Amino acid sequence: MGALPLRLDDFYRDADAPGLPCAHGIVDWDDPATWDAVGALTALTGLLQDGAAVVPTYSIAQSRRVGEHTVEVGAHQLIVAEGIFALDLLPLIREAGLPVCPLYLDRNRWLVAGLRLRRDLAQHRKSPRVLLHRGWALLQAQPAQRDRALAAGFRPLTMRAALAELAD
Repeated sequence: MGALPLRLDDFYRDADAPGLPCAHGIVDWDDPATWDAVGALTALTGLLQDGAAVVPTYSIAQSRRVGEHTVEVGAHQLIVAEGIFALDLLPLIREAGLPVCPLYLDRNRWLVAGLRLRRDLAQHRKSPRVLLHRGWALLQAQPAQRDRALAAGFRPLTMRAALAELAD
C-alpha cells in the first residue's frame, strides 16, 4: 500500500543547541552537525522492528522542535527516508544491518533549486534573503553532492523511474 515517508528534516537540532556550526552569521543548516543522526536511525530502526516510532515535529521556520508524533508503518510496504542528510544516514543504516536500497533522484539542479525556493517561500521556512543565499549554495554544491551519493552506493534514477520502482 505505498511508501511511508520518514522526513529526515524532522531530526534537525534546535537553533540554540550548543556548538552548532555557523556560516555567514547564521547556523549552517546544511552541515550534518546540525542534524540528529542517532535519533533518525533510532526512529528508522523502531519502524522496521516495532512498526512504529516517536519522531520529532520540527518547525524549520522556528528552527526548533515543536513537539513529537508517532509514525506507524501500518499497511505500508516501504519506508522512504528522505532529506538532505540521507547520504549521512546510509553508513549508519548499513552498520546497523538494516535493509536499504539507496536511490538518488537525479534531477536538473536548476529545477531542484526552483522547486526548493518555491516550497520554502510558500512555507515561510526562513527569510527570503536566507532562502536565496542557501538556495544558491545548494545549487552550487549539488554536482559534488551527487558524486558523493553515487560513490556511496546510491543509484541515480529520474523521478519517473524512481516512482515506478517504488510502486512495484
